[in-house]
Amino acid sequence: MDIAEAEGDAGVGARTVSAGEGEREPHPSDSLRTFGAVVQALREHAGLSRGDLAAVVQYSKHTVESVELGRRMPDEAFIERAEEALGNTGALRRAARHLSRGEVGLAAWFRRWARLEREAVSLCTYECRLVPGLLQSEAYARAVFEGTIPLRTDAELEAQLTARMKRQAMMRERPTVPFSFIVEEHVFRRRFGDAEAMRGLVDHVLECSAPRNVTLQVVPLEAGLHACLDGPVRILETQEGRRVGYSEGQENGRLISDRKEVSLLCQRYETLRSQALSPTESRALLERLRGEL
Repeated sequence: MDIAEAEGDAGVGARTVSAGEGEREPHPSDSLRTFGAVVQALREHAGLSRGDLAAVVQYSKHTVESVELGRRMPDEAFIERAEEALGNTGALRRAARHLSRGEVGLAAWFRRWARLEREAVSLCTYECRLVPGLLQSEAYARAVFEGTIPLRTDAELEAQLTARMKRQAMMRERPTVPFSFIVEEHVFRRRFGDAEAMRGLVDHVLECSAPRNVTLQVVPLEAGLHACLDGPVRILETQEGRRVGYSEGQENGRLISDRKEVSLLCQRYETLRSQALSPTESRALLERLRGEL
């Protein structure tokens, strides 16, 4: 889900698996701790105390300690001076490229996908649990976030909501990138709020899917069993022509780069595309559902 998507679409969570290996997406402070450990190792190898390094880089001993413990993001001046003071091997400059405070409002295990998504030349999404995050109305997204466990503070909820709406902007900002969505009909029938809120959701989905580069297909209830019953999936194509997949569940997200596995996901998606309603039929269905509210 986008906290779901929170952007997974589904929670604030745990692991990311890439190419079949268990790789946990770094927690916001992991990269800082790793960089700090490199600084400490080089400092100790050079036979310097924290005070000695502080004097050379022209920062306080407290700042050096905070950087080494992963509590503080070093600025460019600190990195350059420390690099020169600790052997000028290039290790700190290279390590600094991976520094990140994390992206507010996005689950740790969703961040890698979100970065790829922003640069993708095409994006396909199949969803069977809830309205995809890129199509959610603000009221729907808020209801999703408010219903998650553990409960979020008001500040956390607003950060997640802001991240969701900001993420949606890429659909408007990238009018030549194809966005394809296949969503189960029952997702749009699941009630939240009152009739006005439901109508607002349908209106928002219709508006988001109106541009020529956006395709929305609905899998009707009568379609029966199909090839994507293993769960939601997303597939994107990079600027280099490589395809990458992503799936998520309870408290986890999985980045899929193995070519055979991604090829299988593409086959399933294309098969389901042929089984779903056409874009025109899908819009008609949504308009009919709206009239029933």
